[in-house]
Amino acid sequence: MKLSMFTMPLHPPSRDFTEVLKEDRDAVILADHLGFEEAFIGEHITDKAEPITSSLIFISSLIESTKKIKLGSGTVNLPNNHPAAVAAQVAMLDNMLEGRFLFGISPGGLLSDAEVFGNLDKDRTEMFVESINHILDIWSKPAPYSLKGKYWNITTEQNFVEETGQGIIVKPFQDPHPPIVVTVVAPFSKGIVSAAERGWEPISANFLQPNWVASHWPMYKKGCEQGGFDADPSNWRVAKSIFVADDEKTAQAYGKGSDGPYHFYFKQIMKKLIGNGRPDLFKHDRDMADSDVTLDYVLDSLVICGTVDSVVEQIEAFKEVTGEFGTLVYAAHDWVDPELSKRSMELMANEVMPKLNR
Repeated sequence: MKLSMFTMPLHPPSRDFTEVLKEDRDAVILADHLGFEEAFIGEHITDKAEPITSSLIFISSLIESTKKIKLGSGTVNLPNNHPAAVAAQVAMLDNMLEGRFLFGISPGGLLSDAEVFGNLDKDRTEMFVESINHILDIWSKPAPYSLKGKYWNITTEQNFVEETGQGIIVKPFQDPHPPIVVTVVAPFSKGIVSAAERGWEPISANFLQPNWVASHWPMYKKGCEQGGFDADPSNWRVAKSIFVADDEKTAQAYGKGSDGPYHFYFKQIMKKLIGNGRPDLFKHDRDMADSDVTLDYVLDSLVICGTVDSVVEQIEAFKEVTGEFGTLVYAAHDWVDPELSKRSMELMANEVMPKLNR
């Protein structure tokens, strides 16, 4: 099993913007140093607590500071961008990284982002599908382009000059394009079926109960079969909030205590998702009363924390429910105590993973 990392990121809105950007960069650089295979970076335009406004720009700042780790958008919210711009920018970044790029995409889940771009009342899933189809056509077809759609028409026919290179969008470094990755949230997700049919790879979200994570595999398998692909568990990524410490007391205080970053993270996530009418995501049983979905319940059921041996046992118990998957995605959190957060990553990479893979 491989080790990856995902950061939304999610910080207290009161923190200095410049400082949290430095912290998020330091986390990815440390992950590279420790041998993490991947790091996915989120983006939102209108959220002070999730302040990275462009995952692509952020990733570009890490090109020379990292050596081996693959860097992924987590995600580019396609309805909020012009497909031609995304195609060109991703192709350029993939070339700059010489193939170390993973293309994470989504329709976007933050309603204030949709509002600011005038997409709140539009079918953003439909926009998402049209956008990625345009992007893939730009990468696979020769110029000049003549792509028609409901939301975007893309052409360079009137000003195409082949001998000077005018009217031609560059191609990615990876052939035919970077791996496409999608985040999966809903239990028994139909979206994962459609993604798998096209050869895209899923990441199951870290705020889902284990039984709902387990529901993603048969849907992924179904999509692979319909698309003519082999359903390989090694292509399935599962995100999890994990904190590893040298002693149990520290682990519990930082991982579940009211002053720790995990407490802040899930308090924020619950406000957003429950406020958007999605309390069921946190329930282990759909018949569970909404009033029983408390912060303590969510922390106890969704955060893995403890010493190395305890965390190994908890991850193995988690896998007993979900089944095998190829990559464990370590969900990054605010560095309330930088030394404890760094130590957790070190213990995760150097001690937990070797024991899980023995």
